[in-house]
Amino acid sequence: MRFRDIKKQKKRQEKSKNKVTVHYAHYPDRIKALITDMFMIYAPILYLITYVILGGKDEFQSSQWAPMLGVTLYGLIYAVLIAKFGQTPGKKAYDIKVVDDKTYENIGFFRAFIRFIAFLFSATILLGLLTPFYRKDKKALHDLICSTVEINIEKKNRI
Repeated sequence: MRFRDIKKQKKRQEKSKNKVTVHYAHYPDRIKALITDMFMIYAPILYLITYVILGGKDEFQSSQWAPMLGVTLYGLIYAVLIAKFGQTPGKKAYDIKVVDDKTYENIGFFRAFIRFIAFLFSATILLGLLTPFYRKDKKALHDLICSTVEINIEKKNRI
């Protein structure tokens, strides 16, 4: 065997060792995780703003800054959870993690917050939420913008 052939064979073996199997999160699970997060994080924020800070629903409905404050607080909490753990409570319930699409490591706070803003934009135009149906890697528009991907994580021996 020639040296060149041995070297090529070694490179192929190294590539196959470094290859990571990734299971992309299913879209229905991602939607269920979002709904769970809305109930666990966003609803309490809105309740606190409505009844503790403003004193009632009439004041909330007449306020222009209260809904914006609620969305901003939700976005900040979302970004902190994604940056620190890679998961929100809803994503954890469905074994989903948000990671960088190349390194599969957690993303930073700023990138997570930009991803949240991009999600608001893609949800507004609806086209961004339909892109996972046409992509093999199941990325939505906000994932494409921020170079992230939602993957399924292995379940550790649960009882």
